Amino acid sequence: MQALLVEYLPILIFLGIAIAIAGIAVGASLIIAPQHPDVEKTSAYECGFEAFSDARHKFDVRFYLVAILFIIFDLEVAFLFPWAISLGKIGVFGFWSMMVFLGILTVGFIYEWRKGALEWE
Repeated sequence: MQALLVEYLPILIFLGIAIAIAGIAVGASLIIAPQHPDVEKTSAYECGFEAFSDARHKFDVRFYLVAILFIIFDLEVAFLFPWAISLGKIGVFGFWSMMVFLGILTVGFIYEWRKGALEWE
């Protein structure tokens, strides 16, 4: 048990140093540059003019649909690069597994397209 705890000692030392450096950096920034915000500094900045609505209004559902589509296609690309590199090793099974994966993503994309999620009015 003692040997196991000794193995974790470098991690604890690293975490302690990291927390100390972060605390010193935050403390130094408060001491060196004291904060005196005025009304102009704390006002909302929106393209050079005053905000015309509340920042906490509800977003349109289409925004979330586009975000989900981005995540889907981002993950698709993230899986395609390692697959393409290791295609020689994984063989025919790996090829058809990726084709099934791409087919499922394509069906989802066609569904989104037919539902009009990509149309922005």
